[in-house]
Formats: sequence, structure tokens, C-alpha cells
Amino acid sequence: MEKLEELKNDLKGLTTIDKLRFLANKFAGKIIFSTSFGWEDQAITHLIFSNNIPIKVFTLETGRLFPETYYVWNRTLEVYNKPIHAYYPKNELLQDMVNTKGPNSFYESVENRKECCYIRKIEPLKRALAGNEIWVTGIRADQSANREDMHDLEYDQGNNLIKFHPIFEWTLDDVKSYIKENNIVYNTLHDKGFPSIGCAPCTRAVQPGEDFRAGRWWWEDQSKKECGLHSTEAEGVKI
Repeated sequence: MEKLEELKNDLKGLTTIDKLRFLANKFAGKIIFSTSFGWEDQAITHLIFSNNIPIKVFTLETGRLFPETYYVWNRTLEVYNKPIHAYYPKNELLQDMVNTKGPNSFYESVENRKECCYIRKIEPLKRALAGNEIWVTGIRADQSANREDMHDLEYDQGNNLIKFHPIFEWTLDDVKSYIKENNIVYNTLHDKGFPSIGCAPCTRAVQPGEDFRAGRWWWEDQSKKECGLHSTEAEGVKI
């Protein structure tokens, strides 16, 4: 993709902050950052808010988040005094699913779990990303095996935009150090064995020696551990 290659050249040699500034200026009003209030996202939120970079920050309010996550959300608003836009599931879709299958149908099959993820996360994400050209994320290279071949800039065919991962090359220790050095509010579940924090019913602590994402949808086969938020291929999703 020609635009992608041009951007890679434009960003060469720039610092993380300058990359964010460059993209915010070049794609003014069409650049957006998604946060789930984890370590990585809090670091990027700090980069954006503390440097007054004009990037819209949003989150997906699934309705099943941990109390600790809501605390971080609220404290982040208080610290920076800047908006974080919430996108909720569509009432009709959520009501139909719960009325038909109950509130915890995601435990029963991978198909049911993907349906729940679609209604609570994928569909709201599509609305959040609509009309934007750059999607900023907190993805890091060492987070999971299927992300090893990615780069800090990539084309997302499914959402028809370019994704930018500003801390792609950071290690987890880099993130922790940045959080500590800048006194950034973070989710205390990270201190209790939760490296990846999603919806409360679908996330548990990771045991010593387990994979990074072992705590997400732990009742499923390891190969099915993605919800589809960061799939870069265009595909139809049935609900």
C-alpha cells in the first residue's frame, strides 16, 4: 500500500512522541486511540494527554469490566481532565442474545463466546473507527506468537485504515518502568497475575510458566484465544 510505505518513511528516526504528533497533524480529526486501561494503554494515554496531542481516546464499555478497571478509568479522567469516549453495545443485540441464551452463554461454546465478543466489542469498535484513517493501539511485539510478524505500522483491511502501534518495540519491563517513572495510574490486577485484562467473566490470573494470554478465555483451546479486535483481514462476522 503506497500510503503505508510513505508513512513508514515519514516516521523514520522520530521519537515515539513525535510520531504521534506527526500522525495527529497529518490526519487531524481522523486519528483515534483505543484504550482498555491496561499497562500499555495507560502509557500511551499518558503520552497523548500529557503532551496535548490531538488524538481522540475511546474505550469499549462492554458492561462486564472489573471494578479495578472502572477505578483506573475514573482516576485517568481526574488526573488528565480530558475526555475518554465510551462506546457501548447496541441494546437490541445484547438483549436478544441474553434473552435467548442467558448472561453467560460464552462459556458454552467458542461460537457463543465469539458472538458475545462481537456484540460487546467488535460492533462498537466498528462504530468507533468509522470515518477514521489511523487507529492507535497498545500492541507490543512480544505479547503473543501471532503478532511476531507485525510492524508498528500496518494496514487493517477489515476496518479500511492504518494501525499504528507506538510502543510496539517496548518490552513489558519498558512499560512498567515508564509507568513507575511517570507515576501513571494503572490497574492493580496487573500486580495479581493479570497481564491481560478484559471482561471479568473471561479473565483470570496467569499462573507461573503460563503463556501471556493463558488467562483470557482459559476454558478454550489456545489457538482460539483472539476475539477479533485486531484481525487485519476483511471477513464477515455472523451473529
